[in-house]
Amino acid sequence: MSGDDAIKNHGAERRLFLRRTIAAGVLLLVLIGLLLARIYYLQVAKHGYYETRSQDNRMRVEVVSPVRGLIYSRHGQLLANNQPAYQLEIVPEQVTDSVEATLDRLNAIVTITAADRSRFQARMRQTPSFRGTPIKLSLTQREVARFEVNREQFPGVDIRAGLTRHYPMGKYAAHVVGYVGGITERDLSDIDRKRYRGASHIGKSGVELSYESALHGNPGSRVIETNASGRALRQLDESPAEAGQSLVLTLDARLQRAAYDALGDKDGAIVALDPEDGGVLALVSKPGYDSDLFVDGISHKNYARLINNPHKPLYNRALQGQYPPGSTIKPVMALGALESGLIDPDKRVWCPGYITLPGSEHHYRDWKRSGHGWINLTQAIERSSDVYFYKLGMKLGIDDIHRYGALFGLGHKTGIDLPRENPGIMPSREWKHGHRSQPWYPGETLITVIGQGYMTATPLQLAVVASQIAERGHAYKPHVLKARRDTQTGATTPVAPEALSPIQLTDQRHWETVINAMKGVINDPRGTAHHYVGMNLKYPIAGKSGSAQVAGLPQNEVAPDLASIPYKLREHALFIAFAPIEDPKIAVAVLVEHGGGGSSVAGPIARDVIDSYLDSLQGEPRGPITAKTRDAPPRVAEDS
Repeated sequence: MSGDDAIKNHGAERRLFLRRTIAAGVLLLVLIGLLLARIYYLQVAKHGYYETRSQDNRMRVEVVSPVRGLIYSRHGQLLANNQPAYQLEIVPEQVTDSVEATLDRLNAIVTITAADRSRFQARMRQTPSFRGTPIKLSLTQREVARFEVNREQFPGVDIRAGLTRHYPMGKYAAHVVGYVGGITERDLSDIDRKRYRGASHIGKSGVELSYESALHGNPGSRVIETNASGRALRQLDESPAEAGQSLVLTLDARLQRAAYDALGDKDGAIVALDPEDGGVLALVSKPGYDSDLFVDGISHKNYARLINNPHKPLYNRALQGQYPPGSTIKPVMALGALESGLIDPDKRVWCPGYITLPGSEHHYRDWKRSGHGWINLTQAIERSSDVYFYKLGMKLGIDDIHRYGALFGLGHKTGIDLPRENPGIMPSREWKHGHRSQPWYPGETLITVIGQGYMTATPLQLAVVASQIAERGHAYKPHVLKARRDTQTGATTPVAPEALSPIQLTDQRHWETVINAMKGVINDPRGTAHHYVGMNLKYPIAGKSGSAQVAGLPQNEVAPDLASIPYKLREHALFIAFAPIEDPKIAVAVLVEHGGGGSSVAGPIARDVIDSYLDSLQGEPRGPITAKTRDAPPRVAEDS
């Protein structure tokens, strides 16, 4: 054996090499097997999935939001339209880093507020991650340019051209038309999410809320081809969206503006109705607000300014304001007394300026401390004698006062097609027992019959009362929708007015008695509104003034001059009216908060509104008037 053989064991090396070769071969075969298995998994088992993913790299399905319907006045003036806008949106699934980090980086080139983030996060929780979620609803041209320059740094972020809502009449029609706002988490829990795919706005108030379903429309979709960076190259397929219906309102835009301006610098409400069909010609609550502020998300600063404004611009006085109607309710009480047969309209009653109840020394005073002397029913309405109606109320009693008030709809919502209407209060024994756990006292009957005490009504309710008297008990439910217009065909479908059940009196002459007295309020030289409303009349008007007390006076204190009373303690001024008397075309209710005298303050405003509307009808052709429904069952007065 040589020295080399003693050092090297060739047999052992061959065996080691063979083992290593076999191990390497086995490992190689295993790796090849794994590779083939992976190829099989990718090419066969997951073929469908990766084919779809590869298509997604080239094609993208987008939701096509419907165009929201427009809102018009009765004469075709736009009250709500759509304007071009750019919207920034994020597809969370396509974002390479975290969404929050992307928002932080975006904020350097596009201002994103805390409110924007909050709304985005709420929407993102309710939206699939593969769909775009809006982060900012209306970009400026400068913000669009900044983003386009830096687009490559923001995968999953894109700008989408769309439309945003605009309200041309602004504060003048804000409380009627309302506004749209961003969809919130609360909204998402109440809506059909499939129908609102890709939508960012929804009606929040007014007509925009009442007719949201008609205005919104239905979404569509489209398939687009994109490049590697996600930029759209061409459209491959489309399922068009269905635009929302456009709405034509009964509102007269010119009259709406004129009525708002007629209030001057005073807070208040004006409601004007067409007695022939119940259409709302004007519905004003002043002050108003800029509806456009809410469309893209109102800032905390602007919202705080509205909420903290002592004049409450967001408060819809016409529908939500519940005020003592004062003497405007006396015609209703007179009709009730006539219908019950408790009074002779020609019999004169002594009015010394006050009345006392048996066993009491308390003086229930007339607004005229010296009294009106001997007066009959007509004179009591013309001069607004409280004492006459105190005595009338003692005969009627609270049960009948409530019954006849309810017959005219007081204490109940009118059912107008606008949201958040309040019902007012038509008090009764049962009402007081239920709400105050107290019995009814005789003195409360006296103040109720002249529209004070617990009794409250909205300006809308008072306009309906005026319309019912004007039409001798035949009237219609107030409404703001006149017609629907199909966006595709342009076809307009009128909305039929809904007749209220007629108020049927046993003697129709009672209507004429009260209407003639309301005519005397304006035309008789001793009528409360003659010097303020009745001079140089252009049209025959019937009306009734009212003043609603905010604070009472001690028994023996003489009422001070208006100028010396603090503003918040001044009486509310009210006036109801209709014209022309024999063929009514308009019924009006005016409320001026803390205005003082109904005749001197609210009366001239009512006349301005009436003259403005009737002037506009001169020479304007009017279509045939549908015959009023006379066969509806009469309403029966009931205790609540």
